[in-house]
Amino acid sequence: MTEPADLVVVNAEVHTLADPDETYDAFAVRDGRVVRLGTTYDVEFLAGADTETIDADGRVAIPGLIDAHTHLLNAGRSLVHADLSAAESPSDAVGLLRERADEIDEDEWVLGFGYDESTWEESRYLTREDLHEVSETVPVVAFREDMHVAAVNDPLLDRLGDEMPDDDVRTEGGEPTGVIVEEAVDPVYEAIEPDAEEAEELIRAAQANANERGATMVHDMVRQSKAPQVYRDLDLADELTLRVRINYWADHLDSLIDAGLRTNHGSDMVRTGAVKSYTDGTFGGRTARLHEPYADDAKETGTWVLDPDEIHDLVTRADDHGFQVTLHAIGDAAIDAVLDAYEGTDDPEASRHRVEHSELASDEAIERMADMGVVASMQPNFHKWGFEDGLYDARLGDRRTDANRLPAYIDAGAPLAFGSDCMPLDPLLGVHYAVNAPSEDQSLGVTEALRAYTAGAAYAGFDEDRLGTLEAGKRADFVLLDESPWEQSDRIDQVAVALTAVAGDVVYDDR
Repeated sequence: MTEPADLVVVNAEVHTLADPDETYDAFAVRDGRVVRLGTTYDVEFLAGADTETIDADGRVAIPGLIDAHTHLLNAGRSLVHADLSAAESPSDAVGLLRERADEIDEDEWVLGFGYDESTWEESRYLTREDLHEVSETVPVVAFREDMHVAAVNDPLLDRLGDEMPDDDVRTEGGEPTGVIVEEAVDPVYEAIEPDAEEAEELIRAAQANANERGATMVHDMVRQSKAPQVYRDLDLADELTLRVRINYWADHLDSLIDAGLRTNHGSDMVRTGAVKSYTDGTFGGRTARLHEPYADDAKETGTWVLDPDEIHDLVTRADDHGFQVTLHAIGDAAIDAVLDAYEGTDDPEASRHRVEHSELASDEAIERMADMGVVASMQPNFHKWGFEDGLYDARLGDRRTDANRLPAYIDAGAPLAFGSDCMPLDPLLGVHYAVNAPSEDQSLGVTEALRAYTAGAAYAGFDEDRLGTLEAGKRADFVLLDESPWEQSDRIDQVAVALTAVAGDVVYDDR
């Protein structure tokens, strides 16, 4: 006699995403795994006296969405501190920072996250003068969306200015503008790094928001943080509602080796991922490393955070100790340098080394990724900068449509995984931009886009045998959507998540 299921989901439109054409009406879950897919009539035979039944009422079921590149603490910070992503001008951003200042003690630092000046009519970075309208006595910091650029006021410069590399502190007439980039931002990160108690508060807020957005797993990029401790504490307490793959910054490599950790060590909910580092900066800061100069600055080709020799040394050491490597590389020169380093390893395909962002990869680079099995970990929401008169237009000119050519990766056979980089943490927004991209050469179909946020992201984390599709034997991580993204492809960003479940346990329900 067949054992009853713990959960059955019936009257659904189930897209397994294992096969583009494979759909069912229902599925059953036992011990956290899918055990049967079929018609509602077939699956209901597995319902026993104690079985929970979810009537999807015609909703669309898809595998749980996996964000392959995010920063969960920063997602929490935007929920707790000033969320500057809603600002439509410098004055709006200042107003949001003032509101935050009014909410906290008068001696606390005022922090804001997520502004994007490229969407403003007055398209400029925030400056120290802007922040002095908030306070001239306590530190005020406004982080640009990419976290590679920040604006700071004089009290903060007085405290931390000596720790900032001169080349990364922008000046006019010999005076700091308050704009800092790249390594100059690092001392600020260190100063505001939350302790374990605050980190838990931020992570709890962020995981609830992630579940609400249909995310069942994240690949979190962690640096000098209490987040790994919090994740493991929540896991032990059975209070983690989000699977986490921790990609540790290269700063931690010695500690990881000494602790005997390796990629994929961990529990069902929390696992050790890759070793991560920057190689270059961003287009927003004109610090992404290019072969040819920026369209709006003929003298600038960007910045090396790690130069090619340093990239090679890091990759070799991490790979030799059994770690997947994942390197931020946005400009074409940086991408090429990373691939050169990966090519020198014994088996890059087995190691599943990754290029994070891969925004301006050449045809040759994409073919090299396919040949080596290197994962392109990309953020389709970055397409928002790719439309005419957007950020890419300003920085890259005629090369604007060469950025984020998502179909080229699939056509070449390169592994493709999607994440958000926390801009914002919203997978369906990313799917929307992947489908509704600036040009045909940058656009995917709905199924391809969803697979990059499910099966592709699972593969990037060595999880394809347990996650990423709705199939018998795999973990029952799934999402119910109120509408079909296939039928509403021009407004996927407005499709609502009705329910999110991890291992068959409902972690968000808005039916």
